[in-house]
Amino acid sequence: MNFKLKAIVASVALGISMSAVAADPIKIGVAGPFTGGSAPMGVSMRDGVKLAAAEINAKGGVLGRQIQLIERDDEAKPERGVQIAQELINKEKVVATVGYINTGVALASQRFYQEAKIPVMNNVATGSIITQQFAKEPENYIFRNSANDQIQSAMIVEEAVARRKFSKVAILADSTNYGQLGREDLEKALKAKGITAVAVEKYNIKDVDMTAQLLKAKQAGAQVVLTYGIGPELAQIANGMEKLNWTVPLIGSWTLSMGNFIDNAGKNGDGTRMPQTFIQDANTPKRKTFIDSYVKAYKPAGDRMPSPVSAAQGYDSIYLLAAAMKQAGSTDGPKVKAALENLSEKIEGVVTTYNKPYSKDDHEAIGLDNTVFGEVKGGRVILAK
Repeated sequence: MNFKLKAIVASVALGISMSAVAADPIKIGVAGPFTGGSAPMGVSMRDGVKLAAAEINAKGGVLGRQIQLIERDDEAKPERGVQIAQELINKEKVVATVGYINTGVALASQRFYQEAKIPVMNNVATGSIITQQFAKEPENYIFRNSANDQIQSAMIVEEAVARRKFSKVAILADSTNYGQLGREDLEKALKAKGITAVAVEKYNIKDVDMTAQLLKAKQAGAQVVLTYGIGPELAQIANGMEKLNWTVPLIGSWTLSMGNFIDNAGKNGDGTRMPQTFIQDANTPKRKTFIDSYVKAYKPAGDRMPSPVSAAQGYDSIYLLAAAMKQAGSTDGPKVKAALENLSEKIEGVVTTYNKPYSKDDHEAIGLDNTVFGEVKGGRVILAK
């Protein structure tokens, strides 16, 4: 083979090699509970993520590469979350991960991404500490686009105490990290109003009888019940109140919007209120397109998303990451993190339009101005009036 031919063969081989590299997919982890009591949130989040990735891929992907989602079911178990984080980082070589539904799973798992300098976008978990876990380190790789519990607890207390003028408040929270950290935030928000709860009760996941906790709250003269927990157990609270013939308002964290609360509580859930970043209402063209696409793709029962908040935040989280990768011109973790902290492009999401949502010192995209009150009515969540 003469020199000229060798050069042509080499250049063709190099071209093939370079195009293969260019075509390598961008691997993004998707971690959440796709089975169990938290599944409505996990599945809705995952499906929102898949919609966004499909839209981006249909338009050519990011940096000329397709997004490849690597999905893992953490079963809402911290120990499973830890295993998944190590697998996604070391075996799958993801460049980012979105998800985390449960605060305890996030706190146990995201340390591995921090060590590996890989961004995590918490798109559902709300424990206030989540983005602060590594805030004292020189670089923090933990971001969020859900309404944290400080925001929600302030709203819940404002609704119960300031707007409705209740002075005797009971708190029922589950025993998980989520429930107990949320309870602490509620108590701090109440203290700021000069109020101490007349009853603070705890229950466990899978508990089916809340009579003892509710009786204590009722006997203490509570005028309203504030909750921090997950859908199935929250339904037991609503149903337990009905059994006791105790009619007081139920106000709690955003999880009261979950399909498995609404369905299990039935008429006993009507009137329940909770903070929401997204309500399944086609009140903008962007939201209409998103809702229509979701319903068409996944055919949820009654055309109702199991957890609209989770679906919307999951969807937006991919667009935020994609914008950062595009701006960075890279999928390298430190470069993507730096781009997230200084996004130049406005990103039109379905929760909100994100305009410089993050800075080096603030990794929270959602504030009070992006969060509204929802109310359960007739098997759906509507905007509260």
